[in-house]
Amino acid sequence: MAHFGQSDDFRREELIRIIEHSVEKLTLQELEALYYDMTTKSYINDN
Repeated sequence: MAHFGQSDDFRREELIRIIEHSVEKLTLQELEALYYDMTTKSYINDN
C-alpha cells in the first residue's frame, strides 16, 4: 500500500513542476485571468 502513496506523491510533485513551468510563461493578462478563475472556484483565498 505504501507504494501507491509514493507513486501519488511523485505524480503530485511532477504535476506541480509542470504547472509552475507553464505559469512562468504566462503574460500578465493571462495570469490575471487565471487568478480570477481560480479565485471564483475557491482554489485561492485572499483572506
